[in-house]
Amino acid sequence: MPVPNVMRETTSLNMGDCFSIFSKVKEKFDFPLHYHNEYELNLIINAKGAKRIIGDSIETIDDIELVFIGPNVYHGWFTGECTSEAINEVTIQFHTDLFDEKFLQRNQLHFIKTMFENSRRGLVFSYETTRDITRRILNLSNKDGFNSVLELLAILHTLSTSKNRRMLSDPGFSDEKFRYTNGRVDKVFDYMKTNFDKRLTLAEVATVANMPEASFCRFLKKNTGKSFIESLNDIRLGNASRMLINTTHSIAEIAYQCGFNNISNFNRIFKRNKLCVPKEFRKAYTLDARVS
Repeated sequence: MPVPNVMRETTSLNMGDCFSIFSKVKEKFDFPLHYHNEYELNLIINAKGAKRIIGDSIETIDDIELVFIGPNVYHGWFTGECTSEAINEVTIQFHTDLFDEKFLQRNQLHFIKTMFENSRRGLVFSYETTRDITRRILNLSNKDGFNSVLELLAILHTLSTSKNRRMLSDPGFSDEKFRYTNGRVDKVFDYMKTNFDKRLTLAEVATVANMPEASFCRFLKKNTGKSFIESLNDIRLGNASRMLINTTHSIAEIAYQCGFNNISNFNRIFKRNKLCVPKEFRKAYTLDARVS
């Protein structure tokens, strides 16, 4: 369900071009929270203290950061506590069909395909990766024609094999289908997304995967990096975040409708994962996001 405060952007990317790149130096962020159909790679330099919203993730950024955003993911940067008078922002956008699905199925493109899938929740790269790739991104505008496309592909490959990148938005927040590389994991997550508001047990979900509980725990941790409870809470929090910004329901109502058994537990888990309580999140998303 679209959020009324979020603007749908029509980008300037020409249908005849493979990608567009534009760079600007500014004193503040002044573009509202928005989304668009294209993939976007965004490099921000010299903006320590600014606020970034991607999906249901709200974080304060460091002096340099690089994010990769999939189609129709809500995103925006806001001045916040940033005092810099020379924020440098470089944005690369490309069409969803630039890399055909059959092309991405090839073995050599496995890492890029996985990164594209993960971008539907927003990806932030490590400080080290961002620092190492910055010069190449800044120089991309100096290339043209076929060489520029080759360099973009090379940059995407480097990022797809980098370590310590992190998905930002919870899987339950968006209506977009998110797929893991393992079909059994997809089946488990589909089940949890359908039944997140109910009392789900480890035994029940392990049965969906047709695995013993202990084996299922190891399997899930290996494929997602998270435990069963952490995965279920991510889905519940994503749905709770969406309700916080889409409805006027009380926080208690949202907690119970999203499968949390009491308000204290909901507040504690929400703050641990999002570094703010639900009330603060609602205010930031519906008010602060419109003000630079």
